[in-house]
Amino acid sequence: MKIPIIWLKDYVDIEMEGKNVSPKELADILTLQGSNVEEVISSGDEIQNVITGKLISIEKHPDAEKLVICMLDINREEELQIVTGADNMKVGDVVPVAIHGSSLPGGVKIKKGKLRGVVSNGMMCSEEELGIGNENSVHGLMILPEGTPIGKDIKDVLGLDNSVIDFEITSNRPDCLSLVGIARETVAALKGSLRLPETTYTPSSNENINDALKVDIRDDLCSRYMARGVRNVKIEPSPAWMQERLHQAGVRPINNIVDITNFVMLELGQPMHAFDGREISSSKIVVKRAEEEEKFTTLDKVERTLNSNTLTIRNDETIVAIAGIMGGLDSEVKEDTNYIIFESACFNGLNIRISSKELGLRTEASGRYEKELDPNVCAIAIDRACNLVEELKAGNVMEGTIDIYKNKLVEKELKVSSTWLNGFLGTEISIEAMKDYLDRLELKTSIVGEDLIVTPPTFRGDINIKEDIAEEVARIYGYNNIPTTIIKGSNSKGGKTPKQKLEDNVITALIGSGLSQAICYSFVSPKVFDKILLPKEDNLRNTVVIKNPLGEDFSIMRTTSIPSMLEALSRNYSRNNPKVVLFEIGKIYLPKEDINKLPEEKITVTLGMYGEVDYLELKGAVENILAALGIKNAKFARESTNPSFHPGKTATITIKNQLAGILGEIHPDVAENYEIDERCYVAEIYLEELYKNAEQDKNYKALPKYPAVTRDIALLIDEAILVQDIEEAINKQGGNIVEGIKLFDVYKGKQIPEGKKSVAYSITYRLENKTLTDEEVNKVHDKILRTLEYKLGAQLR
Repeated sequence: MKIPIIWLKDYVDIEMEGKNVSPKELADILTLQGSNVEEVISSGDEIQNVITGKLISIEKHPDAEKLVICMLDINREEELQIVTGADNMKVGDVVPVAIHGSSLPGGVKIKKGKLRGVVSNGMMCSEEELGIGNENSVHGLMILPEGTPIGKDIKDVLGLDNSVIDFEITSNRPDCLSLVGIARETVAALKGSLRLPETTYTPSSNENINDALKVDIRDDLCSRYMARGVRNVKIEPSPAWMQERLHQAGVRPINNIVDITNFVMLELGQPMHAFDGREISSSKIVVKRAEEEEKFTTLDKVERTLNSNTLTIRNDETIVAIAGIMGGLDSEVKEDTNYIIFESACFNGLNIRISSKELGLRTEASGRYEKELDPNVCAIAIDRACNLVEELKAGNVMEGTIDIYKNKLVEKELKVSSTWLNGFLGTEISIEAMKDYLDRLELKTSIVGEDLIVTPPTFRGDINIKEDIAEEVARIYGYNNIPTTIIKGSNSKGGKTPKQKLEDNVITALIGSGLSQAICYSFVSPKVFDKILLPKEDNLRNTVVIKNPLGEDFSIMRTTSIPSMLEALSRNYSRNNPKVVLFEIGKIYLPKEDINKLPEEKITVTLGMYGEVDYLELKGAVENILAALGIKNAKFARESTNPSFHPGKTATITIKNQLAGILGEIHPDVAENYEIDERCYVAEIYLEELYKNAEQDKNYKALPKYPAVTRDIALLIDEAILVQDIEEAINKQGGNIVEGIKLFDVYKGKQIPEGKKSVAYSITYRLENKTLTDEEVNKVHDKILRTLEYKLGAQLR
């Protein structure tokens, strides 16, 4: 919200203790008071030492046909001589003069010099050179009005020495989206008094608006609708003072009627609209929602498709405006308009926000409505508009007002203890000072004992609880004046949740495994499913679609994190990184059958690597995660049906028969889709399943006192049998005396029959309470061999 200081001064004196406050000082004061100042823009800062001068003679240059020598009166002892090529001036004209040592916009410095041997002590300026030119500017020197004083600073003459403060207004303070709102904040800060805009007017048309127009509100999305009529309208440019204020606030002047509506919106924060009364041919305005897929052309000449959530203003059944957003092309005020209808209404903020985003149409009006405006301001705004019509002699205001306001918003009373306020803020402010602060903010306040009875005005919809009152007291008292105190609290200790601690363990394990953490977007393109070769009927293609995406590449929430990791690997590969090992901890989003319910959010850890790595390195990193979480019952099973992975080099992870993830080499076709020309390996693990089975209790175990017995076995088994099956059989039959199993050789070769492989293990036997005998070890060892032979068809080599 741009607030021109010269306009702000219409409502409040910018001074403190009798001294003027500069725009920069005011910005600093309001910032300390809680207003977010973006920047202070001073339009005339670059113009220095440019004054007004009167031409007293113009003579031809003796050595240059296109140059003239001018003598100017600048209200100083000596006349000023300037050589120029301009030809649109005459003796007696008053022009801007940049004297020696002056500066102009763009960093231009003016110094005296010679032109074709004749001294020139400066430069006479055009509008462009002063930085105020536009498409209507006159070519050549700027000729100032007759009677302009001589020797005066051009910034004072043209009103260029004016600053604009640009505020970022938070969503809870829609009242500050106006000059009057910021004026109220300024009054509270500077202890001044507020001058409200004049709203009185005298109807000058004998016709009553209630006889000429009816309004029918058919939806609760409109809380108040007011209308007034103006006859004998004369459309013409607004006066210079109004155009200047609109320009400074960043709004382009159009004509007197449209400018009045924009002026009132900027001044009071209430959007208004003016309809060409001739276009309301039915003499009836209807406020209701649009039909699904209904078409409407807005003022910007764009045909838009509406839906049944969009609130519209209608000429009976024909749309003339999208409520709170933009009017229609047909009903705009035209040069020959002689009858207008002023609309001042209040609409549901959430609906305006949704409709604005769906239509991709955000306006000054919608930006205000979506923050929930005070419907009581509608009456002040329409009165002010009629006052300006009368002041600008733009037409004859009709008698009467249409005002439909069913559920009137009334002020609410809050009671808060001054003792509580001081305890909450850590201050020692007197109750009288608190009352003064609140009164300066127009929060009507009375004192009852130690309590403050506060009645916020309806335009302060952000004040609802005692903590809100505390905030108002604190910001006027000054946040910088609140003393520093030690935090007080209960004996409870802060810390991380169990899941956060487990996540830390996962991160530590992966970093210890040599991986680097990556962060990927949770929204992806629908095209990723084709890139990972996912079948058309796969459930993972059922996604949460983003209604207002940044683009197609970010239009859905991911249901698998594998494409995100492959994108990261692909990006690194394209930049010639020879080896990359990454992991990401993030969420996938699985929609539910009921679209009104939030999707299931599953936390995953995704590993990705290429370069001098293989499947075993990937599996080792996964096993390090399991070890860090104390999970001992995870099982790896061969997986050959997932189209994204190599069918012979992929495994699933299960814990207690629940799928916990997948890991393996990416299918060559998938790698090619991501333009990766070497083997890459990816694992996607569901952390919730791991967390449910994590065991973080650490029990002390003494070093063994008794010696171990080691036996090696070499088995000839079918090539299809998994090593995991062998180890499970050894552990199950070995009972409590098998301390460890170590695979130390897998061999295939000429000495091994086709379809077979040789697997060699070292088995360690030990008991904690005694030394094992050969007989005890042999008994268990033989049992293991018999089981392997019977169940797996193994042969001892």
